[in-house]
Amino acid sequence: MHVGHIRSTIIGDCLARIATFLGHQVIRDNHIGDWGTQFGMILWGWKNLLDESALRDDPVAELLRIYREVNDRAKKDEQVRAACKSELVQLQGGDADNLAIWEKCVQMSRQGLQKIYDRLDVSFDYWLGESFYNSQLEPLVEELLKEGIAEESEGAICVFFRDVEKLADQPPALIRKSDGGFLYASTDLATIDYRLKEFHADAIWYVVGAPQQLHFDQIFLTTRKRGQHPELEFIPFGSILGKDRKMLRTRSGDTVQLADVLDEAVERSLELVKEKSPDLSQEEKQEIAEAIGIGAVKYAELSQHRMTDYIFDWYVMLSLKGNTAPYLINAYVRTRAIFRRLGKDFERGGGIRIREPAEKALLLKLAQFAEVVPAVLHDFRPNTLAGYLYELATDYHKFWEACPVLKSDGATRDTRLMLCELTGRVLQCGLGLLGIRTVGKM
Repeated sequence: MHVGHIRSTIIGDCLARIATFLGHQVIRDNHIGDWGTQFGMILWGWKNLLDESALRDDPVAELLRIYREVNDRAKKDEQVRAACKSELVQLQGGDADNLAIWEKCVQMSRQGLQKIYDRLDVSFDYWLGESFYNSQLEPLVEELLKEGIAEESEGAICVFFRDVEKLADQPPALIRKSDGGFLYASTDLATIDYRLKEFHADAIWYVVGAPQQLHFDQIFLTTRKRGQHPELEFIPFGSILGKDRKMLRTRSGDTVQLADVLDEAVERSLELVKEKSPDLSQEEKQEIAEAIGIGAVKYAELSQHRMTDYIFDWYVMLSLKGNTAPYLINAYVRTRAIFRRLGKDFERGGGIRIREPAEKALLLKLAQFAEVVPAVLHDFRPNTLAGYLYELATDYHKFWEACPVLKSDGATRDTRLMLCELTGRVLQCGLGLLGIRTVGKM
């Protein structure tokens, strides 16, 4: 997983959390790319370039290394390209040796992916990758031909959209290549069949990069031509850029790995925690750094409109000021600090007395939470919730400065304690819907 996978993973997880919170039955399916051209390269690399000791030490890193090296060689050497294609044909034909290597690669990759998902607190109900649908592809093509939805063109099987204005001038959806190979369109149509039959899905949401717009337009129209009418939603997103406003890459030009990003986020956060709170235990410092670091990466993503290309900037992401995860988590910490100083948890008091403008502003902002959360799903925009939480934290900080809590008494004190408690609850719930953990100290 490279840094670009932040967007599909974190946006998808957030939308699933919110839909579940609102009462929908949500099934999370990680549709991984575990079949196709890249495995021809990995198979050839496994047989010719594999370092057994490196594979034992870090399987995912070694698989990535051989894939990159084979990819470079294949660009320059026709013989290597042909050999990789041969390995892929053998795999697709059921060759026992290649299937055994493929199964090892998938298992190792999944273990590596799971470590990242665990760290991100992202979970799935199913991991039904492309390979799961292999046996369904040939019958699918035959059905499309029989129903007149697909047709043969230059030896390939295609679905044309001559009667659809915005697609009439575009290439057709390629369902089966002239050499008999299948493509993403074949697999995605088989996936819809499975989700409708086995999951009884009313709606299917795809959180995928914006360049796939044409592909999903074609898939959704083909699905409707087949008489299937679930709610199909393509939820696209933009790119993550470096400070030079180009695609984020390492100095050597390689794609930045997501695991490395998360490691650096926590390391940078730990340095900040050590500087700001040297008296905390090492265990507390590590726990806080993990929450802030991972939260900062997630919030930098979710606070943007999903179609925005945003700049990945550590200084901005980890700042305690502005629209950042540390700022919001710090607001939550302040709500808990009141009750630590009080020496007990919140207890419902007597009457409520709202007198100060800062009290009223905070109370009105809290009342908006129930309107904001459902609005996220209207156009699949988590930044709606992120923006609300930032406004809430800002109103709370103003309240904090303007309205002494523990120095007040009677109904005024009860009211202010209530506002602290409710703000803490809403911040914790809202950040949780974004997939961000809170901490009691900071």
